[in-house]
Amino acid sequence: MSLSPSAHPHGVKTVIVPAAGLGTRFLPATKTVPKELLPVVDTPGIELIAEEANALGASRLALIVAPNKQEVLRHFEHFPDLVETLSERGKTDQVEKVQRAGKLMTPVAVEQEKPLGLGHAVGLAESVLDDDEDVVAVMLPDDLVLPMGVLEKMAAVRAQLGGSVLCAVDVPREDVFNYGVFDIKDIPADCGLDSEDVKRVVGMVEKPDPEDAPSTFVATGRYLLDRGIFDALRRTQPGKGGEIQLTDAIETMIQEGHKVHIVVHRGKRHDLGNPVGYIPACVDFGLSHPQYGPALRRAITEILAEHEAAETSAGE
Repeated sequence: MSLSPSAHPHGVKTVIVPAAGLGTRFLPATKTVPKELLPVVDTPGIELIAEEANALGASRLALIVAPNKQEVLRHFEHFPDLVETLSERGKTDQVEKVQRAGKLMTPVAVEQEKPLGLGHAVGLAESVLDDDEDVVAVMLPDDLVLPMGVLEKMAAVRAQLGGSVLCAVDVPREDVFNYGVFDIKDIPADCGLDSEDVKRVVGMVEKPDPEDAPSTFVATGRYLLDRGIFDALRRTQPGKGGEIQLTDAIETMIQEGHKVHIVVHRGKRHDLGNPVGYIPACVDFGLSHPQYGPALRRAITEILAEHEAAETSAGE
């Protein structure tokens, strides 16, 4: 029997995780290993997402997967033979690591036959929702937003102001062309929320030229969306590349009077979607790891010294 939204601490039962991408920027590794299973030190990115969904209090992980990406789902299985072997050898720490993902969340698979855009992927998840769900979370597995907890802050804003709430980060203006950018205005000073970190959204622009961007606050992979998003997606026409954009559907809702706010995240964000972001994430997590951190710090120091010496020598 499915729990009601009221039984979830923040009213969010389902977290939608679009994971149907081909991972082309990580080829050749992603010929056989889905990008979402690439480890950040020793934990796949999808497990870190499940941990965040668990902390939010959700009970359903709706994984949007391509027909050939069932390995992502398999990561959440129980692996009894492996657990038995490790247990017999007294490797209790490893047993806990094997079992951890399955204890965090049991995913529900939703197949996306063709990569038709983020909006299309999110729209497919409506089929697994219960009738009593009026809000869903969307978490993009490429984005690690640290420290965890921004979704709880977003839920608190939604509880007070209603509507949909998105996570934003402030980026240099020259970088805005990579993102969906928010057109914002201040919230009332007497609403009881931090007016520096919560803003009202009056519009969104997908990947604008820097000189045309309405702000430097950009979307970053965490959404709390009113269920009305699915109706807006059904009415959204394909855009660039024939894809249905989630940004366009949110813009439709805004123009139709739906309240949308952002919570500005002041912490870290790692982009696991490309090697340039993935490698620093591994270094950051590795340096923070109690077992691997000290040795990794020494190794990085030595490697940097070697490269600096080589560069100095080449410049002479």
